Amino acid sequence: MRLRLLFLLALCGAGPTVLGRSLSLRGSWRIRSGNGSLELPGRVPGCVHSALFQRGLIQDPYYRFNDLDYRWISLDNWTYSKKFKIPFNISKWQKVNLIFEGVDTVAKVLLNSVPIGKTGNMFKRYSFDVTSVVRDVNSLELRFQSPVLYAAQQSKAHANYSVPPDCPPPVQKGQCHVNFIRKEQSSFGWDWGPSFPTQGIWKDVRIEAYNICHLNYFVFSPIYDNHTQGWNLEIESSFDVVSSKPISGQVMVAIPELQTQQTYSIELQPGERIVELFVKINKNVTIETWWPHGHGNQTGYNMTILFKLDGGLSIEKSAKVYFRTVELIEEPIEGSQGLSFYFKINGLPIFLKGSNWIPADSFQDRVTSDLLRLLLQSAVDANMNTLRVWGGGIYEQDEFYRLCDELGIMVWQDFMFACALYPTNQDFLNSVRAEVAYQIRRLKYHPSIIIWGGNNENEAALMTNWYNIPARELHTYIKDYVVLYVKNIRKIVLAEDKTRPFIISSPTNGAESVKEGWLSVNPYDNNFGDVHFYDYTSDCWDWKVFPKARFVSEYGYQSWPSFSTLKKVSSKEDWSYNSKFSLHRQHHADGNSEMLRQVEFHFTLPESPDPLQAFKDTIYLTQVTQAQCVKIETEFYRRSRSEIVDGQGYTMGALYWQLNDIWQAPSWASLEYGGKWKMLHYFARHFFAPLLPVGFEDQDVFFIYGVSDLHSDCKAKLTVKVHTWSSLEPVCSSETDHFVLKAGKAVLLYKEPVPVLLENCGNCTRQSCVVSFYLSTDSQLGSPTNYHFLSSLSESVGLRKAYITAIISQQGDTFAFDLETSAIAPFVWLDVGSIPGRFSDNGFLMTEETRTVLFYPWKPTSKSELEQSLRVTSLMDIY
Repeated sequence: MRLRLLFLLALCGAGPTVLGRSLSLRGSWRIRSGNGSLELPGRVPGCVHSALFQRGLIQDPYYRFNDLDYRWISLDNWTYSKKFKIPFNISKWQKVNLIFEGVDTVAKVLLNSVPIGKTGNMFKRYSFDVTSVVRDVNSLELRFQSPVLYAAQQSKAHANYSVPPDCPPPVQKGQCHVNFIRKEQSSFGWDWGPSFPTQGIWKDVRIEAYNICHLNYFVFSPIYDNHTQGWNLEIESSFDVVSSKPISGQVMVAIPELQTQQTYSIELQPGERIVELFVKINKNVTIETWWPHGHGNQTGYNMTILFKLDGGLSIEKSAKVYFRTVELIEEPIEGSQGLSFYFKINGLPIFLKGSNWIPADSFQDRVTSDLLRLLLQSAVDANMNTLRVWGGGIYEQDEFYRLCDELGIMVWQDFMFACALYPTNQDFLNSVRAEVAYQIRRLKYHPSIIIWGGNNENEAALMTNWYNIPARELHTYIKDYVVLYVKNIRKIVLAEDKTRPFIISSPTNGAESVKEGWLSVNPYDNNFGDVHFYDYTSDCWDWKVFPKARFVSEYGYQSWPSFSTLKKVSSKEDWSYNSKFSLHRQHHADGNSEMLRQVEFHFTLPESPDPLQAFKDTIYLTQVTQAQCVKIETEFYRRSRSEIVDGQGYTMGALYWQLNDIWQAPSWASLEYGGKWKMLHYFARHFFAPLLPVGFEDQDVFFIYGVSDLHSDCKAKLTVKVHTWSSLEPVCSSETDHFVLKAGKAVLLYKEPVPVLLENCGNCTRQSCVVSFYLSTDSQLGSPTNYHFLSSLSESVGLRKAYITAIISQQGDTFAFDLETSAIAPFVWLDVGSIPGRFSDNGFLMTEETRTVLFYPWKPTSKSELEQSLRVTSLMDIY
């Protein structure tokens, strides 16, 4: 929480004396291996892998096959130690605590050789009372146990029945029994990432000393009262009162911009005490609510809270307060079985557009504020309004949620359980309960978080029997599931946070799953809740393979990252599609072949005799195919928002898998490791646009829908053009009359049998022509130009190699690329290698002779550097 501790003063006649002191133990520590043969300095926050790399004792862990070569690191038991002096007189303090904001993961903690506690959960805060142990000069030690060995031990100790899965599929090259340790689940390997089970102190650590009383935490929730139609604020403060006598005083809460100031009297008894305050916000002031990106502003208000206690003691905190309501609407729909599943923000139904977030690095100490801003800004720049923080990663750092608040990104927040069944022994449950309560308290004041999700895919894993559990044993696992997610996690969520919905799993049937005893017979039912959908064998240009579901929270296709990204972690012998490296980097079974098969539905594979060029061309084609597949699927979901067809529809969310990458490898991501935009991310900027025309065919008839995310109706017209592949001049163009496009709706705008459309355009055939179309309005706002291919590009007639030139000029902080082409060019790709930045558009269909594209650099660069790095590729260049 971004709260500034302003003053902690006890005012006496002799002038102010400090009530509490804090000493950060960040910075330099010593790290040694289990047998003491290796000792080195290391940074905190940090981990062993990073320390070894920083000292030059290992290469970049991501280089080539190092994920396998460095397995020894996670199998060893490492020790972190630090000697430190207390810069104040320790004997003057009634209570001294040692606080760890995050320990990864299993460790014994010793202060001055005295065991003071243990850690076993990466996701919770640990506070140890060290009053009787601390001295002026201290030695602190954390003796870690290998997470891999610990998980195996815990699994073995769970002797009465197994808790699957034991190990990940071999293709993932991962470690086993990750479900037995409360640690980032993907750190043992996943289908998009490596296995690097880290050890270390991954968050802040400090000593806190205090007298009389100490504020442990301070949380708040803005709550809208439908009855009075006013806003209230519930504030909860936790104190540790070490005084032997009760302490009384006053609390003042002030939000100046809302002309709200209230004072309360309190009395704190000795011990751990909770103070709950209820603040009524002045009803005569207009409150600006927080809105998601594309729907309004992200207004927040500064609040201060001052505790004035006996003896002139004062504690002051400040925070940003945002006001917004969220409802998850599950209700019957006319003409359809089942229930709706959509979100209302501030009373308005909003279509959730976005993606799924995974950890940005295997080593969290490498995830800087700058990197988070780059990735999250890229989501917003692609017209996204939602990210799902997926349940196999981590509860993200405070800065992530602060940025989401600021940028208007709604967060679907999973609890960290994914693709597995979990034990429910008492120690495990106690640990989970503490984790969940801590994370809710830490995060609940963020307006960006709109829903808590209990787990990722565990309802589906159980009910569709991923682990081949015999029918007679299923009841044991169902009971465990209900114990963990319903009787523990859900119970805590409902007690701690009344401001947002909770669902047990994703995918789930929502209210229907609850009705069926928390687990649905078919969790993938399109008529309820959310679905995850993957199909790599069907032709993705056929929209009929996609589910007309209520909400699609995962879907996607793989591609390879650009050569400039791969080059950093590979050597020359790796640079071919079938190299050992290319196979090693692919963690999804048969993934490389699946990509090529999808490519071959509509494109011819590259034919270059030069192996390196063939590799680059194949990478390009996988990105073209991924972008095109996710485009067609997303457009199908967006045009399904307002209709029920054959009993299905009213789709109100599309979150593709996945936004970002954890390393340099083939994956479903649209942003490469480091943030470079793949072609898919440029396409997302178009297919998530607030105003979008969507074209598709059904039984030889061509349809165009108009999709609007706007809050008000707008007057628009649709322009449809047809080009032959062999000419930059359109063969025909038509314009509709002005019509009113309804706010928040998807409606049919245009319908024409394909043979009629072609006949009206001279000598067009499906193979020789392409359709493009766009919406224009009276205001500045228009839509991107969309297009529809009438045949596979491998069958196109008249498409020839385009010679594209680029003249680069600097315009302030940006660069303009003035392009000129000799012919129509599909999938024009501008690549400046490793120069960080993004283009205003890329991967586009170029149907005009000239076009200007802007480049926004993320770090200073120059015209000459860009000229040297630029490579322009369009489809016919690879044949």
